[in-house]
Amino acid sequence: MPRKFDLEFKINAIRLVLDQGLKVSQVCSDLGVGLSTLERWISEHKQHGAAAFPGKGKLRPDDDKLRKLERENEILKRERDILKKALAIFSSQ
Repeated sequence: MPRKFDLEFKINAIRLVLDQGLKVSQVCSDLGVGLSTLERWISEHKQHGAAAFPGKGKLRPDDDKLRKLERENEILKRERDILKKALAIFSSQ
């Protein structure tokens, strides 16, 4: 089972690398975190800042908006397809 790390732990690990200048490999070894995991945290932090780690089951605001728009788009496509079928049925009569 993958380990869970809280926001404070992630931020502190990132600060060790970015603020204190420690090597990523050293921080990984000291904290028992995988290299790719810490590199991903750093990348997400650089890209999204404070919104990088929203928490359990939550999405960043941009991701949440995108998911809602994708869901709405899918509903609209289904409604369009239903209308096309209805038009075809009524046109043939």
